Amino acid sequence: MTDLNKPLGITDVVLRDAHQSLFATRMRIDDMLPIAEKLDQVGFWSLETWGGATFDACIRYLGEDPWDRIRELKKAMPNTPQQMLFRAQNILGYRHYADDVVEKFVERAAINGVDVFRIFDAMNDLRNLETSLKAVKAQGKHAQGAMSYTVSPEHTIDRWVDMGRAIEDLGADSICIKDMAGLLKPYVGYHLVSKLKEACDIPIQLHCHATTGLSTATIVKCVEAGIDNVDTAISSMSMTSGHSATESIVAILEDTRRNTGLDMGLLEEIAAYFREIRKKYAVFEGSLRGADSRILVAQVPGGMLTNMENQLREQGAEDKFDEVLKEIPRVREDLGFIPLVTPTSQIVGSQAVLNVLTGERYKSVTKETKGVLRGEYGATPAPVNAELQSQILEGDEPITCRPADLLEPELDKLIIELEFLANEQGIELTDGEGRIDDVLTYALFPQTGLRFLKNRGNPEAFEPAPTETGAEAVETEGGEEVYTVTVDGVSHTVTVSNGAPSPGSTKFSINDRVQVSSGPLSVSFTPSLSGTLLGTQPTGSLGTV
Repeated sequence: MTDLNKPLGITDVVLRDAHQSLFATRMRIDDMLPIAEKLDQVGFWSLETWGGATFDACIRYLGEDPWDRIRELKKAMPNTPQQMLFRAQNILGYRHYADDVVEKFVERAAINGVDVFRIFDAMNDLRNLETSLKAVKAQGKHAQGAMSYTVSPEHTIDRWVDMGRAIEDLGADSICIKDMAGLLKPYVGYHLVSKLKEACDIPIQLHCHATTGLSTATIVKCVEAGIDNVDTAISSMSMTSGHSATESIVAILEDTRRNTGLDMGLLEEIAAYFREIRKKYAVFEGSLRGADSRILVAQVPGGMLTNMENQLREQGAEDKFDEVLKEIPRVREDLGFIPLVTPTSQIVGSQAVLNVLTGERYKSVTKETKGVLRGEYGATPAPVNAELQSQILEGDEPITCRPADLLEPELDKLIIELEFLANEQGIELTDGEGRIDDVLTYALFPQTGLRFLKNRGNPEAFEPAPTETGAEAVETEGGEEVYTVTVDGVSHTVTVSNGAPSPGSTKFSINDRVQVSSGPLSVSFTPSLSGTLLGTQPTGSLGTV
């Protein structure tokens, strides 16, 4: 049902997907709490504050307990629903978990402060959403089923509408069109939302990235079609690989029937705060400026392109990038036109790189590619390449049931396992009912989680907190720019000059080691646990959804 007189609801993603997209999920709780009161006053439909890659980043890099984070945010913003991104049977990890682990995680997330669960499956296999949706409903929270939007011959409007109906039939409270790559075009969005509103009775929400430059126009057309809610990010944390600016959408809809009613003055105060905070995280920023039109051709998320560029650079094969771009759609078709979102974007991208670098398609196959062909992640949107499947599986039968149906309950085993390791290694676990949160942290990330639990409360074991001190440039008589950059307490000298061997390239040196960039130079220095100086933007699972 479409109501074009209803104010548009806004979910601001500044505390989760905005910094995940812009600076590798590094924003710390200490930079969130000072602005929480103002965020809570705005009247957002929800604030996305948890899930996605934040859990991993907290325990791997920041030394923060993610369970403490959601408790503190809920306490600081009691009037605004707290939302998380949940990878269905994968929870927040990178494999399927048994149903008892999924159910317990949802229960604990709800108790600790999550109000809205956005649940998606990388394969769009709705069997993988069933347990999560039921678990959320059992906790009395809002269950939002998401469709991972993609473009292929298999993905017609009718197919998306059928999926929307199926999500509603599973008991979801709302549906999200999750456009992680910014591929949804404005007029296609209008048509899709119109059809979904005709077919479904529950609210529809749009999540759309700005990477391709389409997002704001797409949001406006979807609003005209009757979308109920949209995701945005406060302006100083918006655009490029992130999202459309909250204030822009609010301003566009002023004096219309879909007026959000949000206070622009208050939003500007919030934007001013994050404008300053963002400076501290500059070392983690990507190089994208403006829009990335390559995504419209390759139909892949922006973070995936960056990952592949880095992989090829490490192999000294930057000249193979165009070949890899052409190989991606071929691999994706072989794997049944799967959507490209965590973890499938990494699977397809890595296999495409391997196919090009080895000079022979599927001469080397990753275990994850084999897993897709075997059905370990669920059913693919279209049949996989039968010849390739037969070659790789070598007579093994593919999985046709819901993958989690093959998993035995594992929560009790994980509890015993962690208790044993804690006693053996002298790890202090949380007392009382919070101990199960430690178990779930360990369940999702056994090695990283155990290391975090062992070093919890010891900031020296993790990345140092960022400061507002940046790299100051000094220009020499020869026109060189000399920077002194401190990483993990170690100073490094960076010299950038114009004496490169080819037009359009730049020569620079790090501690007198000369390197050449084949394009416009963007050098970022990332603090690492080992103290190593890295010259590329950190990417991977933390740079994606």
